[in-house]
Amino acid sequence: MAETEKKGRGNLVRDVENALRLAITSGEVPVGSKLPSENEMTQHYGVSRTVVREAVSSLRLRGLVEARQGAGVFVIRTSTAPKTPVAFRIEDPSRLSEVIEFLELRIAIEVEAAALAAARRSPAQAEAVREGWQAIEDALASGHVSAEADFSFHLAIADATNNSQFRRLLETMGLDAIPRAAMSSDRGPTPMRDTGSVAAAPIDYLRQIQDEHLRITEAIADGDSKAARSAMRVHLEGSRDRYRALLRRSR
Repeated sequence: MAETEKKGRGNLVRDVENALRLAITSGEVPVGSKLPSENEMTQHYGVSRTVVREAVSSLRLRGLVEARQGAGVFVIRTSTAPKTPVAFRIEDPSRLSEVIEFLELRIAIEVEAAALAAARRSPAQAEAVREGWQAIEDALASGHVSAEADFSFHLAIADATNNSQFRRLLETMGLDAIPRAAMSSDRGPTPMRDTGSVAAAPIDYLRQIQDEHLRITEAIADGDSKAARSAMRVHLEGSRDRYRALLRRSR
């Protein structure tokens, strides 16, 4: 599979994810075994590192693989059927109040995660956060927005804390952590629209969100915990306030 201009990054992510999932469910890559390295997969599938990371992240969300710090990514299950009830989820996405509650939970968790990431990140982890930001930027440039790319960006920050519990908690939330995904039946890349609805992904709104992502990225790269904490708070509290405004208008 060659990565070309004719095929969007979102489609490439799905192709790689499907190929890996087939290898897992067929037993070609059995439970307990390690996935090929990131470099091996980029060469094998002819795609970028960002595409591979998003595909693997999607498999993590489905509970098929887990990352073990310093060791790699390992297969832990062959079925996507949940072993236990999901601890965190939005039961009724049409209820803006639930989306707001989820954002309040994320504020309590991710503001401190950003500060820890700035203090503890390795150069490679800072680069992974930057690549997460760039993946969203590339999607915006192509006229689409990907909830998976947004979520992968936040997972990269969780990884940079070097505290595995942050990633585990975010993965438990899944794509519901991204309000646009929680309120949409289509979790994949969606076209940007010049409208006033947050859920419809208006261009100005997405550009503002991406600018907020950039300030978080730069603070983490600079090792500035105070700035990272502040930038993440502005980002998440801003999202919460936008949904509060939607809720008020809907009443």
